[in-house]
Amino acid sequence: MSRFLNPFTDVGFKRIFGQEFSKPLLLDFLNNLLKGERVITDLKFLDKEQPAEFRDDRSLIYDIFCETDNGDRIIVEMQNREHPNFADRCLYYASQAISRQGERGTEWNYHINAVYMVAFVNFHMEGLGDQFRYDIGLADMATGKPFSGKERFIFLQLPCFKKEADECKNDFERWIYVLKNMETFNRMPWAAKNSVFRKLAEVAEVSNLSKEDRIKYDAALRHYRDTLNAMQGAEDKGLKKGLAIGEEKGLAKGLAIGDEKLEKQKRDFAKEFLTRGCSYQMVKEVTGLSEEELKRL
Repeated sequence: MSRFLNPFTDVGFKRIFGQEFSKPLLLDFLNNLLKGERVITDLKFLDKEQPAEFRDDRSLIYDIFCETDNGDRIIVEMQNREHPNFADRCLYYASQAISRQGERGTEWNYHINAVYMVAFVNFHMEGLGDQFRYDIGLADMATGKPFSGKERFIFLQLPCFKKEADECKNDFERWIYVLKNMETFNRMPWAAKNSVFRKLAEVAEVSNLSKEDRIKYDAALRHYRDTLNAMQGAEDKGLKKGLAIGEEKGLAKGLAIGDEKLEKQKRDFAKEFLTRGCSYQMVKEVTGLSEEELKRL
């Protein structure tokens, strides 16, 4: 059993980022994510209706909804497998967080607080390139000048982050390195020098789970692995089927091309024989072409 939690499970992700006792970790991560833009001094977790604990139809999506000290909303999400219309889904949930800020009555002047969606994606998103981080917002299409900062999306493509521990240059990169590799650690890197990673080691150590939480985590880990194995199996089956169909179509196409070439050769020979004065009957017997086909040459 690994020493530290797998953060790609529902229980692991929410224990690290979605609990009151681990709030300092989320604050540190977000402040490193937004370094140079703003500083968040406090967060509160917002209640929202949660679907069932295990959501096969959503392909292992976990999220946390919170509000900053100045009223901005932040959605932090983990998406483990590629999801159809994932970008549309992000737009939908961010728009919901905006629309919920509306107030009844004529006095409301449409002031809204910003909504940030931070999405860890464990795959390459369709439409994006090979960068690790993408910051997306509302801007003028001609000039690129920002139109509004009230809706912001940050996509972190985890497969594109390939740095090793000694290559990480700042705490944000260290965070990503730890999250990607945490389940393999025997000890938490940087914990000796950085109190945040010491806190992370404490929060994420499997032995520190209560008996009840350990049961939930074991179930979540089994579900995570079983789902990934099932998805991989489906992908492999689909690939094999696609190759088989491709080979079958390729063979059929090759035979069709071969038949077409053979028929052309027959017609060329027949035409040559006929020009030399051979009879239709003889040419028909040699080439196998019908008398009607010979007359059309």
